[in-house]
Amino acid sequence: MHFLTVNKKSFSAKSIQEELGHKRYEPIWAMLHKLRVVMGVRDAKYQLTEWIELDEGFFEKVNDAKEAEDTEPTESKRGRGSEKQAKVLVAVESNPETAEDKDKKHNKGRKAGHLKMIVMDDLTKKGINYEVIKGVDKDTVVDTDGYPGYAGLKEIVKEHKVTVMVNPKEASTVFPWVHTAISNAKRLLLGVFHRINDKYLQNYLNEYCYRFNRRHMKEAIFDRLLIAAVSYTSYGYTKG
Repeated sequence: MHFLTVNKKSFSAKSIQEELGHKRYEPIWAMLHKLRVVMGVRDAKYQLTEWIELDEGFFEKVNDAKEAEDTEPTESKRGRGSEKQAKVLVAVESNPETAEDKDKKHNKGRKAGHLKMIVMDDLTKKGINYEVIKGVDKDTVVDTDGYPGYAGLKEIVKEHKVTVMVNPKEASTVFPWVHTAISNAKRLLLGVFHRINDKYLQNYLNEYCYRFNRRHMKEAIFDRLLIAAVSYTSYGYTKG
């Protein structure tokens, strides 16, 4: 638990095994995934509010553990139609900055709040609406691009603002925080875990979001995770 909260980067199960001098890899791996499940359960309690950016990210995936460990990535179709990339719906609170925020370094014109990342089977209107209803307050303003799967959002939130971009490079400017979150998550997963079995991708994203959402808590994040782990394990959330 300490390793998952000690700094901005994560640790692989192999690294923690070596640090602890433990003989077996599997118990360390299982323990980490139980904690990541707890992180996801905890963050699912919160709904995003006020103003959010919503977009989709695509993460490289593999279908079995051996391939994840032993093979090099291959070229494949990118984007929504790719079979080699997992579809992830990404939403982040992104409220207009205040006068105080404008004086800070690296400001993006907006101030980031909580983040959600959900692995999706598809990016249809029905699937997107289902996740937005669960995780976003109905009085929220939602910013998206012109993807047709977002067309139903106007029926379930206060306001749906659509920005149609001719140049894809504009996306990082129009939606600064959602694209920062996606690129940073990809960099972290690639740097620490290299290639991830798609069965466990949601767990790794749970960890990334949990740490992002508590980035200002510093040492207190360990205490929060400890309380959550004890509470949710008692109710059986991490069994199996």
